[in-house]
Amino acid sequence: MIKVQNLSKTFGPKIAVNDISFEVERGEVFGFLGPNGAGKSTTMRMVTGFIPPTSGSIKVGAHDMLEQPIQAKRLIGYLPENAPLYADMTVHGFLSFAAEMRGFTGEAKKKAVHRVVEMCFLESVLYQAIDTLSKGYRHRTCFAQSIIHDPDVLVMDEPTDGLDPNQKHEVRALIRHMGEKKAIVFSTHILEEVEAACSRVLIIDRGRIVANGTPDELKRKSELAGAVSLLVSVHPAEEVRAKLSPLPTVRRIAVLKAPGGGDIVRAFPKAGSKNGELARSVAEVAAQEGWKIQELHTEEGRLDEVFRSITLPETTQEKH
Repeated sequence: MIKVQNLSKTFGPKIAVNDISFEVERGEVFGFLGPNGAGKSTTMRMVTGFIPPTSGSIKVGAHDMLEQPIQAKRLIGYLPENAPLYADMTVHGFLSFAAEMRGFTGEAKKKAVHRVVEMCFLESVLYQAIDTLSKGYRHRTCFAQSIIHDPDVLVMDEPTDGLDPNQKHEVRALIRHMGEKKAIVFSTHILEEVEAACSRVLIIDRGRIVANGTPDELKRKSELAGAVSLLVSVHPAEEVRAKLSPLPTVRRIAVLKAPGGGDIVRAFPKAGSKNGELARSVAEVAAQEGWKIQELHTEEGRLDEVFRSITLPETTQEKH
């Protein structure tokens, strides 16, 4: 549905987006992740035809965004960051106006407005002036206008910015549901959002793509991925370390303080170790030594660790 090739954007001497390429198919929720200033919003604006690229190509469906912008934009619903609203309109008036701009009239317009009002839970404020709405309801109204024409492609820039936890949960659930039939791209710098809603993630830093994969694939790049953490009572941590260090599946051992007191011994697997192999080895040693195990689990890997490792400047990484 979306095909971006060698896309770049410069503003004078500043390179905001630097030769990036990616594709998004129907049925995918594609998370565009990166620190502030990485080039996420600039990319979203180019993909939706809001600003032209300096170089590269964007295709939406069968249409080139530069050569056939009207046909391409008809396929897109766009929710920009801090989307503007007409404050003196009611919610119903604004959505009716948005439907008319998308070519709906008569009964088709009524059905389009009714559909998005139900989807975005706007019934209680339908005839209320937008100027009097809370931030959450304003955001829902903006979201409703972006999907009023039931687009095949939905592009959203920071879709849950400023929402409370309940509102974020509602928006993420709606994104997952719509992502079953549409191609969805949304930019964010919130890691929990990626794990909650995305089927695939692209990480951009300083205008360049630095990672691309599913959330699970990215988490496996974490140093913690596959590590086995062991909390034992009675036996000193150094004794546990000494017994586990010689294991052929162990790369290194770390001793950490447990939140409730005591020590956690964490064994990191060697490269190429099979899933569960290290945990079995640790459990066997624990049984042989008669350790009283309070906790033993395999670490999944953490997306925030991967994100920091590939987006922090080199000097900061070394210091960290």
